[in-house]
Amino acid sequence: MAKTAKHKLATPFGRLLAGAIALGAILPMAAAAQDSGTGNGEAVMDQKPYTFLLIDQLEHGWSRGANTVYWDAQGWYGGDYNKLWLKTEGDTLATRAEGKAELQALYSRSVAPYWDLQAGIRHERRFGRGPNSSRTFAVLGIQGLAPYWFDLEPTLFISEDGDLSARLTAEYDLLLTQRLIAQPRLEVNASARKVDEFDIGSGINDMDLGLRLRYEIRREFAPYVGISWNRKFGQTADMARQGGYDVDNTAIVAGLRVWY
Repeated sequence: MAKTAKHKLATPFGRLLAGAIALGAILPMAAAAQDSGTGNGEAVMDQKPYTFLLIDQLEHGWSRGANTVYWDAQGWYGGDYNKLWLKTEGDTLATRAEGKAELQALYSRSVAPYWDLQAGIRHERRFGRGPNSSRTFAVLGIQGLAPYWFDLEPTLFISEDGDLSARLTAEYDLLLTQRLIAQPRLEVNASARKVDEFDIGSGINDMDLGLRLRYEIRREFAPYVGISWNRKFGQTADMARQGGYDVDNTAIVAGLRVWY
């Protein structure tokens, strides 16, 4: 067992995992020292933990191929500076259980106004046609509001097999009225090398562009409609063609956005 643990720590995944754990231990101490030095560590009435849950997308998509069900949700527990985040996203065919799902558990530390540094674990599972497969990643990323109120989430992942990958997610809320909001969204995934088991090539793997129009019946409850376009690139597109999948897909979507 000691030999196995030593071997895993010698891999890039092990080193990043150890780094993420160390970061999770060091950041709160450094933050406490910083807060004490600036006087921010003094107890005040509003320094207590809160919870937040956002189901950003829970939707059905209609396309020329198979219809899909997609979800993207995240929530946290903590205070202004330190939080525990849980994130999940995935999709499955509407007519049968085939798709992918992932769950992330992250420690988050506020490092600047509107910006959090996040580190933790991501577990991904693919199910349905063919053998089911799963893998686990160490995660390091930031999340926050860029100038002009763009929500940005660039993240690095390294798997237990040492596969390095990255993801960039960007969203923007354009208020047409106080209740009617258009939300363009971009997600890009890239990998440093080819991973045959997951049909992923090196370079930019895929890009998803979406535009959703939601109506906030209440701030916490908003149905929406929109359009989503997904395209695979390079080796990932070649592997999709060989497997009998489309490399691009356009879907009309409808769903709910809920938070509390």
